[in-house]
Amino acid sequence: MNRLVFVIFLSIFIFIIDLYVFQALKVVSANWSPGWKKGVTYAYWGLTALTLFGIFAYNFWGIQLRSLRTIILVTTFINVFSKVFASLFLVIDDLMRVGQWAWQGYQSSGASATTSDNAITRSEFMSKVALAAGAVPIATFSFGIISGAHDYRVHRISVPIKNLPRQFDGIRIGQLSDIHSGSFFNKKAVLGGVEMMLAEKPDVMFFTGDLVNNESSEVNDYIDIFGKLDAPLGVFSILGNHDYGDYKRWDSPAAKSKNLEDLKVAHRELGWDLLLNENRFLEVDGEKVAIIGVENWGSRGFTKYGDLKKAYQGVKNAPAKIFLSHDPSHWDAQIRPEFSDIDLTLSGHTHGFQFGIEIGNFKWSPSQYFYDQWAGLYTNENQHIYVNRGFGFLGYPGRVGIAPEITVLELNRA
Repeated sequence: MNRLVFVIFLSIFIFIIDLYVFQALKVVSANWSPGWKKGVTYAYWGLTALTLFGIFAYNFWGIQLRSLRTIILVTTFINVFSKVFASLFLVIDDLMRVGQWAWQGYQSSGASATTSDNAITRSEFMSKVALAAGAVPIATFSFGIISGAHDYRVHRISVPIKNLPRQFDGIRIGQLSDIHSGSFFNKKAVLGGVEMMLAEKPDVMFFTGDLVNNESSEVNDYIDIFGKLDAPLGVFSILGNHDYGDYKRWDSPAAKSKNLEDLKVAHRELGWDLLLNENRFLEVDGEKVAIIGVENWGSRGFTKYGDLKKAYQGVKNAPAKIFLSHDPSHWDAQIRPEFSDIDLTLSGHTHGFQFGIEIGNFKWSPSQYFYDQWAGLYTNENQHIYVNRGFGFLGYPGRVGIAPEITVLELNRA
């Protein structure tokens, strides 16, 4: 019932917004030929009808094809967002007209009624501005799908580590995160991203969670691609919040449990050492560095499967410690307050919101209003966290301003 109410209210909202923007379209097309006006009108309301149809189909008809679900969600989002954006300019125009009407009423108080020649009509200029503004999100988000989804960028960062053994000075770490294999639509481009990581020749690789969106089967078509990832000291991985299947309705608890077990098998087939609240040691010339990996742990309503105390057992005397935790909120909530000897934490999860601005040292994204650490390297005293912007994407099948990331961290003795 709650879902039905939500869908009805959403549909009413979309219809009202569409009706509002359509008034601007009528003004702009007033002098067009009847054929053009009719064609534009049919196209406009046809898209509205498809959007509303898609919303009901997505919520009530149990669509199984992931690609179709994605098309419905993305089309709805872009259509609604662009018209809401256009409406902002129309609201400005309407407020100006209301102000003008009030002023004319004040000026002519006590006089005869205003003639039709003085009627305040919608501004053609503002209507054109509104429609142009509405086209900007359509163009931007479309470009983000066509160009941004697989526009992989390599981020090379040096990290000073206190007490880092001399044998590990200069070690290169490759990090990938948030693959979300169920969202991919260009297998060749994905392979290109993997080859970019291999070209960096890291000494060890870490994957910090969210291999799939919901179902373990999503990765099946990409085992051969991500299985190419290899490094002299190994490839280690952890689970992210999406890997547990918590966001899907399963036929039974047993089906959900089997899905998770199948995903663990997939990690083994990839040749990755999956850390489930446990640790490993990297060894070079007799010196060791601890690798600690936990299951998902999030402080913002996300599941807390991770057990850091359990994973930490046996590594207290390690001279340097690298910690893998999918959600960066773990750092401030538990790592820094309770485990001050963990030198470097590697996380993902935020995707940088897949939307933002990065120019030189300036970066902005809606992510920063939800996470204190959302992209890049952050340092507090001798502890560091690096948040990977994600290799894949979720929901919106693209990226605008925040490119998919391949991370290469070089550790240096502080």
